[in-house]
Amino acid sequence: MAADSPVPSLTFKSLDVRPLILKLRRPVKARIATIEDWPMILIDLHTEEGVTGRAYLEPYLPKSMKYLVPALKDLEELFRGQHLAPVQMFDQARKSLQFVGYEGLTTIAVSGFDMVVWDTLARAAGVPLCVLLGGTVGPVKSYNSNGLWLQSPAEVAAQAVELRDESSGGGFQGLKLRMGRDRVAEDIATVDAVRAEVGEDMALMVDFNQGLDMADALMRCHAIDDLGLAWIEEPVQYDNLDGYAQLARDLKTPLQIGENFYGPRDMHRAVQMQACDLVMPDFMRIGGVTGWMRAAAIAGAAGIPVSTHLYPEVAAHVMRVTETAHLLEWQDWGEAVLQEPYRVEDSHLVIPDKPGLGLEWDEAVVAANAA
Repeated sequence: MAADSPVPSLTFKSLDVRPLILKLRRPVKARIATIEDWPMILIDLHTEEGVTGRAYLEPYLPKSMKYLVPALKDLEELFRGQHLAPVQMFDQARKSLQFVGYEGLTTIAVSGFDMVVWDTLARAAGVPLCVLLGGTVGPVKSYNSNGLWLQSPAEVAAQAVELRDESSGGGFQGLKLRMGRDRVAEDIATVDAVRAEVGEDMALMVDFNQGLDMADALMRCHAIDDLGLAWIEEPVQYDNLDGYAQLARDLKTPLQIGENFYGPRDMHRAVQMQACDLVMPDFMRIGGVTGWMRAAAIAGAAGIPVSTHLYPEVAAHVMRVTETAHLLEWQDWGEAVLQEPYRVEDSHLVIPDKPGLGLEWDEAVVAANAA
């Protein structure tokens, strides 16, 4: 790197990769799964120059860590001694795995590696990641996605008040509910109950978690199309883009997909097919920070609003440099391992003015929850 560069030249040394399993305070109860144990993989990147970066993965299933940890260690072998250059490393890592395919666990491993490389580089530069990417530190508009699973209307309505108030200084202005109960009337009754508690001004998003077939999706989505929802998310399987294109044409409510885009080309395909009105990439699938920036450019060119899925700390930084940034999905499922979680004020996630992502692990919690 040039002598006058603000970013010091760094040499990759090693990775520490530690699997954990946390207990969710509010277990996931969706149409397709119930999740009580939340897996995390902590990734620490060490450089020869003494700078250490930190990032994590949240791969849903504890058994997936049996494959991801070795994959990350393989990337350690691939890059040992190389100059730290995230975009170049991202492409090299993907090409090294092309014979086993770009999707699935290979993309997740590469994404985790990419996020920690970017954090390391920003730490070395002494600036927050959003500044290294060309933006500024500031708040990012968020909604609360911490609960509101498939429980009774009364239980969900009571929890909605709790979730609204998890943002200090005025409360959250948006909440996500999950749908897919046995009867569509129960889903509608749940929205009505929540509205009665939190008011008409609250933005409500609903997520079917891919739990419907096309026939059921057509019936249910039309039944809720006049409820004033901010969006309807993933009613059918994520790869049924033809079905999503049909729903996007037919519905008045914006259709949200994208957490299962495996890389920017998946987003490009969905945009070309007019399969959605909104997109919300997930960092472990879209390709970390590098994949996000490429995908965000595609969404920006198409004028499609971009929201985030999980990884709120990384999300906050990249949303500051995303042309069509919409809403950040806030959830606290991994905050237990952080010494200082990001603050939420007035429905905005506040980026700390610290180098990189500013993540430091609570080692006592890490040790207590080691997998």
